[in-house]
Amino acid sequence: MQDNNERNVEEVKLKMIQDEFHNGIETVRKFNPSVTFYGSTKLTEGHPYYEKVRNLSFRISKELGYAVLSGGGPGIMEAANRGAFEAGGKSVGLTIKLPNEQFTNPYVTDEIPFNFFFTRQSSMSYSTEVCVFCPGGFGTLNELFEVLTLEQTNKIGRIPVILFGSEFWNPIEKVIEEVLCKKYQTVSEKDTKIYTIMDDENEILDIIKNSKIRNGEDSLK
Repeated sequence: MQDNNERNVEEVKLKMIQDEFHNGIETVRKFNPSVTFYGSTKLTEGHPYYEKVRNLSFRISKELGYAVLSGGGPGIMEAANRGAFEAGGKSVGLTIKLPNEQFTNPYVTDEIPFNFFFTRQSSMSYSTEVCVFCPGGFGTLNELFEVLTLEQTNKIGRIPVILFGSEFWNPIEKVIEEVLCKKYQTVSEKDTKIYTIMDDENEILDIIKNSKIRNGEDSLK
């Protein structure tokens, strides 16, 4: 009896995962073209990077007409959604249920709920034209290195990966170059070209404007 109960629980969980993958991917494909923002929950309104992300997102939505995707929570995610919302554009939140800190910010116009991090992460990058990584913690770094790994191994087509904020990202790049590339040689130098550290909004807008429209066609090879 115990084995049957456990099997039933696993089957239910597997069905939930399958449904989340299907619903998440089918829904994000409707928001095309798009830019996905990643970043900390802890950098809130008034922080310099909150305001920078809010302004960049506003311009992406207003000047280029792209939908803006984020995790839908507070902090940098809120700033990204807020900029798009204030520009009158599509502001999408791929939200996740967490015990304490996660809540949907008030600037999300379209919400896609998730229970599992891995289904959410796959959906966030599945069809987006550009990924913009802003200052963040373990979660942001996890998302960044997953995207870099997928591009490095050609599991997704090459899309622009922008690390927004040189003050934050330059020290991390130094670790990659000096420790991973030079000392231990666990990363090839060519793989450091997958991402670009940038501060200039106009240059970022140019990259987005010239990015390939994907709609998931080259994802998950």
